[in-house]
Amino acid sequence: MPAAQCDVSQCPTGYGSPVDTESEFRFPLYTDDFAADPHTVYAWMRERFGSLVPVWLAPGVPATLVIGYWTALAILNDPEHFPADPTLWQRGIPAECPILPMMQKRPNALRSSGIEHARYRVANMDALGRVDLIALHAVVERSAVGLIDGFGGRGRADLLGEYALPLVFEVISELIGCDPDISEQTAAGMAMMFDTTADAAAGNQLAVGALAELVARKRARPGKDVTSWLIAHRVGLNDAELVHQLFTLYAATSEPLTNLIVNTVSLMMTRPDFGGRVVGGEVTTRDALTHVLFRDPPLANFCMSYPRRPQLVDGKVWVPAHQPIVISLAACNNDPAVVGGNIFGNESHLGLGAGPHRCPARTLAELIAGDAIDQLLDALPEVELAVPAERLRWRPGPFHRSLEALPVVFTPVRHCPFRPTAESQEIPS
Repeated sequence: MPAAQCDVSQCPTGYGSPVDTESEFRFPLYTDDFAADPHTVYAWMRERFGSLVPVWLAPGVPATLVIGYWTALAILNDPEHFPADPTLWQRGIPAECPILPMMQKRPNALRSSGIEHARYRVANMDALGRVDLIALHAVVERSAVGLIDGFGGRGRADLLGEYALPLVFEVISELIGCDPDISEQTAAGMAMMFDTTADAAAGNQLAVGALAELVARKRARPGKDVTSWLIAHRVGLNDAELVHQLFTLYAATSEPLTNLIVNTVSLMMTRPDFGGRVVGGEVTTRDALTHVLFRDPPLANFCMSYPRRPQLVDGKVWVPAHQPIVISLAACNNDPAVVGGNIFGNESHLGLGAGPHRCPARTLAELIAGDAIDQLLDALPEVELAVPAERLRWRPGPFHRSLEALPVVFTPVRHCPFRPTAESQEIPS
């Protein structure tokens, strides 16, 4: 058992999360110890609890964590019994709770069920489906070139703060048609929401306010971007609905996509055998991304649902009504019941969700991450960690799998050898 957890005598004798939760042991997912070595913790959880684990998402916020692959797949594909609407749950959550902005009810596809979910989902899928993928390649290239040129001459950089994070926000901002001032406010708000030491409620207000201004501007002057396509969609989204579709798009891509890029590059540098296969062409960048989505996905624990009544899971464990069921994408992908064999090209992972709430921007996310990594390795083929791998620090938090920084060194370059094309000036429909 991990040292920071509990005395075995305090743990329940049965598996899972019973309806009566007053005296049961729960594992905190927000600690530094958990962030430092979650896979050891998942293995201990599996031995002690089976597929369903009682956890704390934040102090005083209980939940059931699903760490069994087949159990998770059944829940993700059963929205009737495990709906994603948190309305009743959040009535008992104080406004200052640091994770409330990440979980609260919003008029969007991620936090809705039934007809409401279907309406939002079709609008998002249609708008995202209009993005020109060839033009998107050029947008990523232009951003990557500019950022690498900015730090390339120094011979050192933080690939999280100076490359992946600004690249993702630049690309997403162009996709949804953000002006620089709106992009800056939204980025700042999102960062506050994912930072467990910041004021998450204030970050939520900042991001929502900025996106409301974006909707107002696009209603006045529509363009060839996701926001304008959502405004014009046949389902007739109102302003609040538009804001929260965009909020979800930003939240679901900014932090997870940044972490996907960083975690993949980090793995390539800490595992020379793996990185060498990618650089040598034996393994594609897409395969490298799939490997990370399997083994260490950027959203480790997410895909919340809230049963309307107690539910019997796996035929033996009752989970309570109106309490979050959280899928551990990381633990489920590494479940001994399914792990093994060649995962390259294998799309069975849950790294981007499954079922009716599966990530609608999967194709765009993988394209952006893959192009960002390719551009970096083409420009800086000998990039190495600036510190020993054991000194890399993982940010605490119940949801993300994110480094605090990724410091690297490399032979200085005067200019990135690749130049953006003229088509990178916009993303046409």
